[in-house]
Amino acid sequence: MKALILAGGKGTRLRPLTVYTPKPIVPFLNQPFLLLQLNSLRRAGITDITLSLSYQPDKIEQILGDGSDYGVNLRFITEPAPMGTGGAYRYAAEDLRETTIVFNGDILTDIDITKVIEFHKEKASEATIVLTPVENPSAYGLVETEADGKVLKFREKPSAEELPFLTTNNINAGIYILEPTILDIIPKGENTSFEYKVFPDLLAKEKPFYAFVMEKNYWRDIGNPQSYLSAHLDFLNGKIKNIEADRTANYEAATAANIDKHSIIGADCIIKPNAKITNSIIGTGVHIEEKAVIENSIIWSHTRISNSAKIQNAVIGRSCYIGKNATVGEGSVLGDKTSLTDYTKV
Repeated sequence: MKALILAGGKGTRLRPLTVYTPKPIVPFLNQPFLLLQLNSLRRAGITDITLSLSYQPDKIEQILGDGSDYGVNLRFITEPAPMGTGGAYRYAAEDLRETTIVFNGDILTDIDITKVIEFHKEKASEATIVLTPVENPSAYGLVETEADGKVLKFREKPSAEELPFLTTNNINAGIYILEPTILDIIPKGENTSFEYKVFPDLLAKEKPFYAFVMEKNYWRDIGNPQSYLSAHLDFLNGKIKNIEADRTANYEAATAANIDKHSIIGADCIIKPNAKITNSIIGTGVHIEEKAVIENSIIWSHTRISNSAKIQNAVIGRSCYIGKNATVGEGSVLGDKTSLTDYTKV
């Protein structure tokens, strides 16, 4: 069994963080996000993994290499043009012709992939889609199933009037197991969507098509800055399992600095006296001056935060400069190399 990660998106919703950094390798817990998916697949015994790329592919290949450092074998394919989820699968899996697990490249989950594989085999399914329940289904298309998991219908985002009458709140979680026969129903070289074309065709042809519904698993689409920040805070608050963070990095912190037990500090950071860090992720080589306050925030590598600056519920990109007594407030997102003068408020 092989795996395919669809990692070709431009990360438009995640800007300005993705102007210089492709979405698949934005840092999560100070490591490229894709490593979380690679590790999930490796734990399930799947080590032959293809990455379908489009936007800034060289940067992704440079970071991940051939995958040997992470216990997997990586193969890179660059789409000649945007091909949609189904088209990208058809293009990348052309020569595989074996059972393939497909991941959307921007989902964060702690699901045990082995359980999905077992379900797929038990049902003798040609296609298995993973679903996750959500509290507010109005923002998503829904998937209706029978009690045994057989997929019945895909429906558009429900209107406010429809919400009281819904029979499901399960949405597409962006993980699929597909038999090679699925390739035969996808037109070659066309921009095609799983959700709007491939899966409806499976239903029309009455192919064995089942859904594995997550139970008590974490799931989040990290495609926008607020969700990206929330995912980090969820990890720090113990809501995500099967994912580890490196808390062994060497950094220099003054005795009088106040760093809580939840925060993660990257290597080579310098933290001066009376600086306060709470429930935050600090990247490699960040310099934090005296009396600076950082709460519920993410600071990417090599940023400098001056005396008495205050950052709360924000995301700061690489190599930024935050002037003294500057305030970066809730919901703020600063792209790489942003410079804020003293006493600025954003």
